[in-house]
Amino acid sequence: QVQLVESGGGLVQAGDSLRLSCAASGRTFSRYSMGWFRQAPGKEREFVSTISRQGGGTYYADSAEGRFTISRDNAKNTVYLQMNSLKPEDTAVYFCAAKEGYTDYDALKYDYWGQGTQVTVSS
Repeated sequence: QVQLVESGGGLVQAGDSLRLSCAASGRTFSRYSMGWFRQAPGKEREFVSTISRQGGGTYYADSAEGRFTISRDNAKNTVYLQMNSLKPEDTAVYFCAAKEGYTDYDALKYDYWGQGTQVTVSS
């Protein structure tokens, strides 16, 4: 069992930056690939980024490429999402998720989820 707690969301203006954190507790953090997903009102949950167990592999949605950076610190059991040049269309609840084994874009492949943190970007 893995418990995930996100933090770092908030209300910002377009062009600003935020760094989301996701703290994990429970079983060995380094066993899990980690992902960030988001869900805007009235829309389905969508993939944002994922990182491999040791951090050597990172992947991004087209909407995040070049603006967001995922990273992890296995010593601190934490995964981060640095978001720069935020846009109003980035407004959503952001969730972190964990899965054993390889990274994946598919939310259904993830076993553990946090409660989410709200990111609101005003124009």
